Formats: sequence, structure tokens, C-alpha cells
Amino acid sequence: MGDPSPTARSVRQARLAAGLSLREVARRLSISPGTLSAIENGKTGISVERLDALATALGTTAARLLDPGHDPAPARTRRPRSDRGETPAGTATPHPAGHWREFSALHIDPVLAAAIDAFVDTGYHGATMRSIAERAGMSVPGVYHHYRDKQDLLVRALDLTMGELHWRVRAARDEGATAVDRVGQIVAALALFHTHRRSLAFIGASEMRSLEPANRIRIADSRNQIQYLLDAEIDAAVASGHLTTAHPRDAGRAIATMCTSLPQWFRAGGPSTPEQIAAEYADFALDLLGRTSP
Repeated sequence: MGDPSPTARSVRQARLAAGLSLREVARRLSISPGTLSAIENGKTGISVERLDALATALGTTAARLLDPGHDPAPARTRRPRSDRGETPAGTATPHPAGHWREFSALHIDPVLAAAIDAFVDTGYHGATMRSIAERAGMSVPGVYHHYRDKQDLLVRALDLTMGELHWRVRAARDEGATAVDRVGQIVAALALFHTHRRSLAFIGASEMRSLEPANRIRIADSRNQIQYLLDAEIDAAVASGHLTTAHPRDAGRAIATMCTSLPQWFRAGGPSTPEQIAAEYADFALDLLGRTSP
């Protein structure tokens, strides 16, 4: 296995494109830098679970890592950035799924779709592989042919959530001309996801406690990366004098929680559209942070 496979090379290229060290990616995966180096050099294989974890850590998708014909770079792309880490004004991050404000139907297999419905309706612990099979119109052995167990289905649902959140939030951030703009864009992206993808968002907010420890650590770290993106832009806006909050970390977490609570009350067809809520939440967030001008 000394000659790196296309996937192994793709992993390394994606890590370099993201500007991440071996040590940092290894930390996110809870493995040693030596193990990650062995993966990148083709000296050890890559399981499906580890490939999914690598994709999340690198801000890309497993499909992009598997297919050497795809550019494996994370959704935030390889555009040059200034020394302050800002994206040139007026530019946007392209993504194969479309613009970050646009939401089309998810193309997922019937078993995962049934599991998501079951987790929303009855909770993770109330759902069984049999009830999921019935919803999917399949036999129980047929479900096990595609998924190892119920935990596997929950992890897939949460990985789907985090993968989409990462590219949308980064794309939204990269459209902002200033730090204040970027804060507002990130909040809008979070609000749009938690209204348009209400079922996935609801599971993400309510079922973290149902994850096995290793899965919980990995996915919690992925969630933290989203919070860090928001925190960084808040810090930049405070440093520039355009936001005046004295408690940026507390405010940042309050803003994120405000968005993650949307699935608890939002209903399609209600008095406000997701787009209206996104605009309002962006304004709420900037007011909470003490913006100095409208």
C-alpha cells in the first residue's frame, strides 16, 4: 500500500487546500498525526466511517474525496485571502449544490429518509429498525443491508446536517464585504438552514445526547467549528469598532442558540417565510451585538 491511492492523494490535497496541518486534522478526528500521515501516504486503508469523518473535518464531502475528477477543496475554495483572513469583497463561494440561499429537495435514500422522519416523530429512542423499515417500505434485513444499526442512521443524518451547514455558512461568510456583513450573512445562513431543513435541524438540536461517545465528540467538534466561524467575525467587527458588545462570546452563543431553536416553532406556511425570518434574525443578532450604525 506504499503508493497513495487517488483517494489518499485527494485527502492530502483537501487538507492543504484548507490550510490545515496534519496535527490539527488529526486532533479533529481524535487520531494521531502519524495515523493521518499513513492515510495520506497510502500506508493504511480508509474505512467509510473515517472517510466521512475526514470529509467533515476538511469541510468537503466524501464523494469529492472519492472522485479524483472533482476538486477536493473545501467549500470555502482556494481563493487568495488577505493576511487578516478576509475574503475579497463582492466574491462568493461556488458550490455544486447551488447558492447558499437556495434549498432544493435533498436526494437521500429511502431508509435514511424514513429514519429522519421516525427520529422527528418518536425520537431516537422511540424509533426501531422495524419501524424505520416499515416507513421505508422495506424488510428489516433490507435496512440492515444498507445501515449497520440505528446509531449509524443517526450519525448519517447528523453528518448530512453538518456537511450542509459547513458549506452554506462558509459561502455566506465569503459574500460579506465587511466583518459586520459577514456576521449578518452567517446568521442568515443559520436561520435559513434551520427553517428550510427543519427535520434535520430538529434532530441536530435534540439528539446529540443519543450519540455514542466517539460520534458525539466528532460531531460536537464539527458544530464548534461553525460557532468559531461566527465568533471570529464578531471579534473582527468588534475590533473594527462596528460592534460594541462587551461580551462577544456570550452574545455569539446566544445568537447560535436563537437559530438552533427555530425548528421548535417554525412551520412552513406560517405568517413568516424562511427568508423573512433570516433577515429579521440577522438584524436581531447585530442589534444584540451593539452595531454602531444601521
